[in-house]
Amino acid sequence: MSLVELIGQADERGLAASGLACLDRCIPLLGGDDEVLRPLWAGLADDAGAAEWGERLEQARGKLGGEFGAGGFSGSGSGSGEDEAVLLARRMLAAAPVERSAAGIRVWADACSVAALRIHRLLDPLKDAGDSVDARREGRTEGMSPLVAAELRRQITVLELLAGHGPAGLRPALEVSTEGRRVLRAVVSRRSRRRG
Repeated sequence: MSLVELIGQADERGLAASGLACLDRCIPLLGGDDEVLRPLWAGLADDAGAAEWGERLEQARGKLGGEFGAGGFSGSGSGSGEDEAVLLARRMLAAAPVERSAAGIRVWADACSVAALRIHRLLDPLKDAGDSVDARREGRTEGMSPLVAAELRRQITVLELLAGHGPAGLRPALEVSTEGRRVLRAVVSRRSRRRG
């Protein structure tokens, strides 16, 4: 199944994990530490966590700079790919719904999927030959750049894990996301060194 189809069929927990995983992988752009979203992950493990989602989300936003203007990776000039990537990551965090309802989470998860792929496309040193990330999400994968291909694989894997294993899929989904965060952190670090 394509990524679009997987998102379309996912339940509320799968959608929340998908959106959260996309955001988690992009934390290096926001200057956050690796544990900042851990309480949100923990809340996905049981239904009682849905009530605390909003509070935990606000705590994460506070740690990542309140109005998302502090810290993080910033490019050397306005309009640069780095600046656009940071803006996309901030929008992901800002758009997260305070109430964990299926309808709101579905819109957010879909937007996070697009944003995360765009971020990886912007930061990939090799050009992605596709016209848009929408084509990638629909399964047209010819000429994908390595960073975009890896992000697409991770998004699909997270959704498949939650669809196939329910709450038991959360731990491996978090591991997939952690791996992606390390990759993006390394990319960000290399770009910063080149500029410096």
